[in-house]
Formats: sequence, C-alpha cells, structure tokens
Amino acid sequence: MTVSREVELSGHIIDSGMMQSCFVAIMDLGGSFEVEEFRVGRTEVESSYARLTVLADTEEDLRSIVHELHQNGANPSHPVDASLDPAPDDQVVPPDFYSTTNHPTDIRHEGEWVTVERIEMDCAVVVENESRSDSTASGERSEPRAADDSDGVRAYTKVLNAIEEGDRVVTGETGIRVRPPERPRGREGAFGFMQGGVSSERPSKSTISKVADAIAETKREGGSVLAVCGPALIHSGAREALARLVREGYVDMLSAGNGFAVHDLERDVYGTSLGMDTETLDHPRKGHKHHIYTISQVIRAGSIGDAVEQGLVESGVMYECVTNDRPFVLAGSIRDDGPLPDTMTDAVEAQNAIREQAHEADMVLMLSTLLHSVAVGNCLPSSTRVICVDINPATVTQLLDRGSAQAVGMVTDVGTFVPILAEQLLDE
Repeated sequence: MTVSREVELSGHIIDSGMMQSCFVAIMDLGGSFEVEEFRVGRTEVESSYARLTVLADTEEDLRSIVHELHQNGANPSHPVDASLDPAPDDQVVPPDFYSTTNHPTDIRHEGEWVTVERIEMDCAVVVENESRSDSTASGERSEPRAADDSDGVRAYTKVLNAIEEGDRVVTGETGIRVRPPERPRGREGAFGFMQGGVSSERPSKSTISKVADAIAETKREGGSVLAVCGPALIHSGAREALARLVREGYVDMLSAGNGFAVHDLERDVYGTSLGMDTETLDHPRKGHKHHIYTISQVIRAGSIGDAVEQGLVESGVMYECVTNDRPFVLAGSIRDDGPLPDTMTDAVEAQNAIREQAHEADMVLMLSTLLHSVAVGNCLPSSTRVICVDINPATVTQLLDRGSAQAVGMVTDVGTFVPILAEQLLDE
C-alpha cells in the first residue's frame, strides 16, 4: 500500500536549487513523486511555483521524506495549525519537539502564520500570548509583562537549558513553514557576489574589494559588523590592520577566545606574539613567557579596560575596542592560561553572550578560527551575511557546510587578507 502527501514550493526555486534538492531527497529516501503543477517565473524577479505529490511505501518512510523536504523549503499544500505541548519541567522539552533550522521560519497558530523570532539552529520554538510574558531571547528567562499589553501571539526560539516548565513548545512537523534564503538571478549591488562557495586561490584583490564594498554597504545601511577572530590573526601580522578597522567603525563587535586577546595585548606590552616578534620573526630571550607575564599584569590592573586606563596597554585590537566602546565577548576554554579577567569561563554564560552578538550582527567576518567560528555560526540565522577566511580549506568548507546559505569562503592567509581589506576600506 502506498501513502502520499502533497507539498508545494514557491519563490526562486530553480535558481536557488531548492527544487533539485527536493527531487534528490525524495529519491534518495526511497520515495517517488508526481508533479501536479509547475509554473516557471519568466523574468529574473518573477517567482516560480511547484506542487508535488510525494509517495512512499509506509507512513514512517513518508514522514522521513516530508521532514527532509521541509528543511529544503517544501511545505504542505493544506497546512494545519502547529501542535503545542507544555514543557513538563525546566530544561525538559516534550517528546517529538520541533528542532529548528537556521532558516527564517513561521508557525501556524489559530489559522494565522506567525514568524519565529531570533531564529537559529537546534532550538525549540515556544509560543505564547504577548500579555503573558516578555521572554524573547533563546537563553533568557520569562519576565511578566504589563496587564494592558497586547494580547497578540508570538513565537520565538529557546535553547533547551532555557526551557521553563509550562512553556508551550511546538511539536511534530505540521503547521511549520521554513523559508530558505533564495538566490535569484541578476542580483545587483555589493552583495551580488555572495552566492556561496569556496575560493582556494591566492588572495584576490578583486574579491577582497567586493568584501570591502559589502562591509561599506552594511555600514551605510546602519548595520553592524561582527568580527570573529583567532590568535593566528595576531601571529600573522594583521593586528594593526584589524585595529584600524575597529577604530574607524568598520568592525562594531568582536567575538574571540582568551588566546586572541592575550596575544594582542602581549604584542603591545612586549612586542611579541606567542613569544615571537611578528616583524623580525626573532624569538627574544624568555619570549615564551611573555603571554603569561601579560596575563598577570592585566589581572593585577583589574581588567583589560583598567589596563588601558592605567596606560599599560596603548595599542592593538583590544585597546581600540575599549577606547572606542566596541563591545567584545571573550569565551574561555579548557586550554586557557590565566585566563584574563574579562574572559567568560562559564560556558553557558559565554554562549548566551555570543548569541546576543550573533542576533545583532548583519554581517560576520570569521577570521582564522574554526572552533570559535562554529560557535558563532551555530547562533546565526542563515540570512546573515558571512565571510569566512582561513588558510586551511577544511576549516572554510566545514563552516560553510553548517548551513549558512549567504556565505563566502576564502582559503588564504588572514595576514594578507585583513591588511588588503583595510586598505580597500580606508585608503582608497
């Protein structure tokens, strides 16, 4: 006996590859399909539409296929309301809860589509009346709202450790609409080059120029740029160029680990990074101790901000963040020396701080750090523009494969990329 379900796709489903992805998913999972209706957009701006009947041998097989199609933007032709079940306890979600993608998502409630706020991957969706509470962040607790507030309905993401007993959590797959970012032909403007993919060529000045144009356009539109940085940026000699970008307002926020900040500060205090002079490549006597000496001096001062105020630190990326009021998040790890007083050693606290930055950012520069970029990337909606730069091709590929449809990857030396980028933005 064969079971079937009708689904539909709409938008730039051909140029974006959505239609092909759905066909492949159906066949790979042992199903078949019949195209009931297909309308092709005749111009670059006109959307297309397809309605399919998906067939499978069992209901279980069909559910697996429909789940996969759902992740690729195919939705039921005749949607019903989403299922809501109360969380049985704090940090406990109901069985069969819906786990989000990083794509823009809507849920259907009482016959109306409601956009899910603060979308990111691997979260639960909570639905509530606005008059009930003021909980918006996926890592925050609910706070009561005034009694005269709107009685409207809202939906938003919550990470599992923020779930509270009684939260109405979306379960199952019905009443959920996922909208992957589309890629229509003929895209114009500074962001037209951001069609995904990885370039493994040497630093291309023309490509970096396009990245600079995209950053400049983001700033002109009032957007925020987040830089996610690894220690290699300091070791490779790109420190001063990034500091200029922070000072001139092209980088609004910084997300990094303890090591990045330590070596940036070490470069100012001792002229070395991880014990090496980044200009002469010499290794001064006791240079291997410079990073721990730097940490001890900052701890003695009280914080990075205090070290700047006291004149201990007079240049660099962290200096520019402090003096120009650019917020930064330093997330700790098990490997950290010290760590610095500003480094968050509570993993959940650091994750929530990263999450706040990620949802505020309109564009993200991921510069030579795999683990930190993955952490930030997990919190980003797929609509956020991402530039990923690393000398290791596997790093760039892994980050892009995690789901950011609007990302560009460059396999190149960050020590060359950042100075050229600063030159394009500031000197031309």
